[in-house]
Amino acid sequence: MDGRPAYLRIADELREHIRAGVYPAGGRLPTMATLAATHGVSDIVIRHAISVLRGEGLIETRRGGGTVVRVHPPVRRVAMDRYRLETRPLVAPATSFTQDQRITWKEYRLDKVYAKVRADGELASLFDLPPGTPLLRRHFVFYARGDPQQISINYLPWDFVAGTPVADPGREPWPGGTPAQLAYLGHPATRVEEAVRSRMPTPEETETLRLAAGVPVLTITRRMLSGERVLEVCRDIVIPADRVVLDYAIDL
Repeated sequence: MDGRPAYLRIADELREHIRAGVYPAGGRLPTMATLAATHGVSDIVIRHAISVLRGEGLIETRRGGGTVVRVHPPVRRVAMDRYRLETRPLVAPATSFTQDQRITWKEYRLDKVYAKVRADGELASLFDLPPGTPLLRRHFVFYARGDPQQISINYLPWDFVAGTPVADPGREPWPGGTPAQLAYLGHPATRVEEAVRSRMPTPEETETLRLAAGVPVLTITRRMLSGERVLEVCRDIVIPADRVVLDYAIDL
């Protein structure tokens, strides 16, 4: 006999039915009253079981629409060689993001907010610059076909970009993205470094990316170097973890 609480056993059964397609994506679960009668438990026990599955990102409760199985967005595969796209002459406007999403330039939207800031201790360390160094901060939200898919908070040395088109938000989106901008300024990127972490999203990220309850995010801290100089830091790129697979290849 399984000695665990009834709500966990019921959550296990519902989870198995969801994964087996008994309750398909977009379909409704039985009502709480029906589940309570089926399992011979109270509504409170069913509420606890539903809460477990909601916290796992498997279901969502809609006002007036009952409890439905979440429709998971298509998973896109992102490889490190994506940046090579942005170092080649472009036949048509594109970035690594539009390539990842398989969208046209017309299906791409970029919200942006620019500000001049000073490097805190962590940013100074990432840039190998003194704390307090002026930086251009660019907050981007990337959309594909009208849906928000990614947040990126990007920093560039102020003395490197001030007075150039790269510091003009009206020039975004820029075909070729940041690598093309660095090349335009005469310092093409020669190295890209990424560090990946996972965590739960902030309330702002949940709202911006329209995340379901229980879905974590991947955060990527990125540095772009030209020779020995760090010319760009992303802290961070934020992507819903259920929408992406990060592929890394190492040539030995």
